[in-house]
Amino acid sequence: MINVAAIQMVSTDTVDENLNIAQKLIAEAVSKDTKFVTLPENFPLMGKEDSDRLAITEAFGTGPIQNFLSQQSKQHQIWLLGGTIPLKSGKPDKVLAASLLYNPKGECVAHYDKIHLFDVLVDESSNESYKESNTFEPGNEIVVAQTEIGNIGLSVCYDLRFPELYRRMHNKDVQIITSPSAFTASTGEAHWESLLRTRAIENLCYVIASNQGGMHVNERETWGHSMIVDPWGTILASVDKGPGVAIAAIDLDKQAKLRNSFPALSHMRLEF
Repeated sequence: MINVAAIQMVSTDTVDENLNIAQKLIAEAVSKDTKFVTLPENFPLMGKEDSDRLAITEAFGTGPIQNFLSQQSKQHQIWLLGGTIPLKSGKPDKVLAASLLYNPKGECVAHYDKIHLFDVLVDESSNESYKESNTFEPGNEIVVAQTEIGNIGLSVCYDLRFPELYRRMHNKDVQIITSPSAFTASTGEAHWESLLRTRAIENLCYVIASNQGGMHVNERETWGHSMIVDPWGTILASVDKGPGVAIAAIDLDKQAKLRNSFPALSHMRLEF
């Protein structure tokens, strides 16, 4: 068994401020003997416009945000998932929403670029709409990191609505699913918990979901309710609103026993 943590933030439009808050929350998680800590989507910046991320975009492998993540994982001797940060893509006006996994040596051992972009009209009456494809370039690779703490499948936010992504992770024996997010308040209230528990149940996986949780400078409200869910769909720990840390113990031996006694994954007859 190991302790894992889902950190919740209400990120601002100032990178240094967000890194300072993340540092304190990581330290809080580590004080509870956690070995794996996750940060939310867009943890370094929630600006007034999506395009604000262009100003802080880094090349993979270098930059102050990546240095921060490397330093924190090495200092605390933890596995650390850096939510998402904007990385350079092949297009000058687009970035990648990259989720980076660091080992206790401070090395980035896995890199996932968000595949599904949030281009939706949430509420016609209030004109609440989003078009991430204006700023982001989608990824195209499914990533499951083989680690000493389990096989970790990387996904981000809107990916949760596409179950075929997670089914394909079973080709690499996924055990833990991560979903750093900035789920909107309206869609989060309706679907957040249902999606997380469903992804856990249907894949017999642990799900660790760090979310943004409050009002941001662009007057966008995120839902919060970061949580850790076990393979039976039970919520092991959660945070309501505002900054905080959800911590729970995960037991991969117990998961293996469940998969053996309830072998739904071996009963699949349709391929994705």
